[in-house]
Formats: sequence, structure tokens, C-alpha cells
Amino acid sequence: MNPIKEKSKSLENNFLPLRKMYPKSYNKERTSPYTKTRVILMNGTEFESQWFMHNFARHCDEPEILNALAVVRRQEQQQQKRISCLKPINESILETTIAYEQLAVDLTAVLARNEKDENNIKALNFALLEDFDHLYRYANLLKTDKDIDADMLVGKFTEIMPGRPTVAEHRFPSDDVKPHMDAKHADIYSKLVACTITAAEQQTMNYYMNIAQWYKNDLGRRLYAEIAMIEEAHVTQYESLKDPTMTWLEQWVMHEFTECWLYYSAMQDESDESIKKIWTEHYKMEIAHLKIAAKLLKKYENKSYESVIGTGEFPKLLKLGGNKDYIRKVLGDTILLTADNTHEKFDYKEIKKIPDDHRFFSYQKFMSGDPDKNPSHIVIKKTIEKLGKDFRYQDSDHPVKDLRNRHDDNVKISRTK
Repeated sequence: MNPIKEKSKSLENNFLPLRKMYPKSYNKERTSPYTKTRVILMNGTEFESQWFMHNFARHCDEPEILNALAVVRRQEQQQQKRISCLKPINESILETTIAYEQLAVDLTAVLARNEKDENNIKALNFALLEDFDHLYRYANLLKTDKDIDADMLVGKFTEIMPGRPTVAEHRFPSDDVKPHMDAKHADIYSKLVACTITAAEQQTMNYYMNIAQWYKNDLGRRLYAEIAMIEEAHVTQYESLKDPTMTWLEQWVMHEFTECWLYYSAMQDESDESIKKIWTEHYKMEIAHLKIAAKLLKKYENKSYESVIGTGEFPKLLKLGGNKDYIRKVLGDTILLTADNTHEKFDYKEIKKIPDDHRFFSYQKFMSGDPDKNPSHIVIKKTIEKLGKDFRYQDSDHPVKDLRNRHDDNVKISRTK
């Protein structure tokens, strides 16, 4: 499939009337977990597009480009509002959060499984274990606060058990920066991976940044605040993978191509027919957006869209689903890693192999202090006190022996030598 070769409406005929901006919400009891995660992913993709175009406009003085950005941006706003309202009124903050973390886990895993760029794979696998742990922490909060089993929300497609403990994820910020790809030579799938995962993690970060104050108890508020800091670290990591030497117009073409790819993937994968119609309509809108970006790239920089997205043919489509075996392998292989960018090296190292004076330890001491007082630990401790053990959903024993004890939350692994 090549969106550049598809027919589309003129840009001016792509607006949505208000009545279409408020769709029927999905039924939280009957809807597939992966429909819910697609809604979050496409919401985040539209949010990323919005802010990219606003920032582009603030760095541009060409009236024709500014006018085009204004039109496309308004249409992207309509798409975003429409998607966000697919979430039903009766879905709680925590229930939505479980879907956010299931998306983070399974999206990261499926992107990594199909990636060939080693730098991207390492980054994805590293953050995967941290989002996996976030799912576990929120699931335990859901159990103690609402007496709801999160395994039913994830459809038992995704296991719920400890990953790299959240308390061990607080790293010195510059250690999260990674080397960027060369967009001129990178595979189109790798470029789509960087764009997609950045948008998804940014959406999660934004959600937690804005939702913490609305939670109904102090522990929940503190947990959202702590994990929001880790999501910021993930955005730092993922956005650094993208090539910053691309021009604004080249980046715009890449943004629109990413949206086309994601909407077309969602169309092929969607089980809810009413939502599938929305993905289809938005895909057709994005074709017009991609074409105007490509047209302006040619006019103002004399570059063809092929210089950014190749032929325009989609690579392997994104299909969300379970990744249990892959995640278990990554857990077993990389649980002890932390990030290390000292001495101008961009790397991931086992905690025991970094020096005692590494800034990771001083930052840990400053941020966490006594790990027993961290909200991410307290929520597990509280569950153990209430239920006699933590809440998990796992098909077999944890692949990491030190994380099998359900009566004690390990706050040393991946954090201390």
C-alpha cells in the first residue's frame, strides 16, 4: 500500500462537523483490550502531530507553509478530539492506566521484534522492562483500591509481574540520551519505530503529568508522579533516536507518513466495526496531509518525498497482540542493565559493572533516599499486607529467580551491586 498514490479529497474538504467529533464510546466490558490500546496510540499520535506543527509554525515565516500548517493542524485537532471521546465516561482513571501500560508493553515488544536497527532494539528492550514494571505497580494499586483484577482488563494477553523495579529506574537524565539514526540511510521501518514509540510514550507521560492530581488518595497521586518521571526519561531516550538534522519540512513529511501507516495498520487490525470506520476516515484525511507536506517539501527545498520515505510503500504493518515469550526472554537477559553515557559512551551496562562513583548511585540516593518510602514500593507492600501476597497474573514462574518472591518487593535488583 502506498498512500502517495491513493486518491484523496482536497485539503479544504477534510474538516469534520461537530456532530462527528463526538462518536459513540466503546463498551469497556466488551471491547477488546487492543481496541483500547489502539485508541490510546492514535490519540497520542495526533497529540504529537499537533505539537510538532505548532513548534514548526513558531520557527517558520513563510505564509504558504504557515497557512497549510494551520489547516492541517485544525483537522488533526478534530481527529484527536474524536479519538479521545471513544473512551467511555464510566472507565476510571486506573482502568485507563492499565490500558496505557498494556500499550506501552506490547507496542514496545512488537516494534522490537520486527526491528533490525540494533540501537533501536536496545532502547526498546531497555524501556520495555520498565513499562512492564509500571503495569505491575498500577495493577496492585487497582487491586487494593478497587478490588479489580487487572488480568481481566488486559484480556490475559499480557502477563502482570515485576520488571526492572521502578525504584531502580531513576537515572541521571543525560544517561537516557542515545545516539540518533542517520535518516538518509536508515530503513523506513526504523524511522517509523522512532516516530511511533516517541508519540506513544509522550502520550503516557502527558497523561500521568495531568492525571496525578485527580486521583482520590495520596498514594495513588504519588505513584503517578513517580512513574511520570520515568515516562519523561523514556521520551528523552526515544526522541533522541530520531535524526535532528532533518529539516522541518522533512520531519513534517515523516510525521504524516507515520500517521498514514498507523491508521492503515489500525484499519487492518480493528475488530470494532464502528471504530474501524473512524480509522478508515482518518487514514483518508492523512493522505491529503501527506500530499501537501510532500508538495511543500518539493517547492521550498527542491526535495522529493522519496528522500524521506522512499517509494512511499508501507513496510510491515503494526499488529498489536501478546508478546509473552519475547518479554520473558528480555527479562531474563537484561533485567540487571542500567544506562551509562559517561565518557561520551552511549551504552547499557549491568549494574555491577559500573563504578562505585557513577552518577547513577548519587542520583539514586538523592531521588529515592530510602527506597522503602518510595510510592512504587509502598503500593506493593500495602497489597502484600492486605492480601498476604502481591497481585500478579503469570503463566509460569517469573524468569528472574530474584523476582519470584510474592511476599517481598525486591528493591535491590538492578539498583545496587
